[in-house]
Amino acid sequence: MTDSLQTRRDKIVEKMLDHVAFDGWSRDALIEGALAAGYAEDVALRAFPDGMGQVAEHFADWSDRRMVAALAAQDLEAIKIRERIHACVKTRIQLNMVHKEAIRRLMSYLALPANAPLAARLAWRSCSAMWYAAGDRSADWNHYTKRGLLVSVYSATLLYWLGDSGDEAGDYPQTWAFLDRRISDVLKTFALPGKLKASLLQLAATLAPGRASRDSRR
Repeated sequence: MTDSLQTRRDKIVEKMLDHVAFDGWSRDALIEGALAAGYAEDVALRAFPDGMGQVAEHFADWSDRRMVAALAAQDLEAIKIRERIHACVKTRIQLNMVHKEAIRRLMSYLALPANAPLAARLAWRSCSAMWYAAGDRSADWNHYTKRGLLVSVYSATLLYWLGDSGDEAGDYPQTWAFLDRRISDVLKTFALPGKLKASLLQLAATLAPGRASRDSRR
C-alpha cells in the first residue's frame, strides 16, 4: 500500500529535523530528511512543490495534530481555563523538545521579513488549535481576541524556551513559570476598565489573518 501524501510529508519532515540543526531550514535538509525516511530526492521535491515555506507550514500542522492528540488524552475539562491554556502551550513546546536546535533554525527562517505573513498564519493556527482543545467554541469577536492574545503568550514563551538551558532533569521549570506569568498578564486584560479593555482586545483581534481584517471593515 502506498503512503498518503500527508503520511509521506509527515515522515520526511520528522526525519528532516535531525538535519536542520546543521543545514538550516533548507532544501538540503529536506532532501536529507527524505533519504533518511526512505524516499528519493524527487519524492521530497514533489511532496513540497512550493518550497521551504510549505515545509514550515506542514511542520506546524504536524505539530498541531500531535498536540491535539496529546491533549485529548488529558482531562482538560476537570481543570480551570488558565490551567488548560498552560497545558496547551506546554504540550506544544514539549512535543518538539528533542529538536530544539531545529526549532531555533525554523524561527530564524520565519523571522525573515518575506516570511512574516507565514509566521503570523502559523502562530494563529496553532493558537486556534489550542483554544479549541481547551473547549472554546466562540464564533464572535471573542474568538479573535482570545487567539490574538494567546499568540503573544505562545510566541513569547517559545522564545524564552529557546534561551532556557533547562535543569539537570531535562525539564524547563523557568520556562513554565514564565508561561504562568504571561497567562496572568493576559487575564489582567479582562479586568481593565471597559474602554481600555475594548481597545486592547480589538488590537489583538486585528492579528487574525484575513477574516478578522475583513470583518473590521464591515
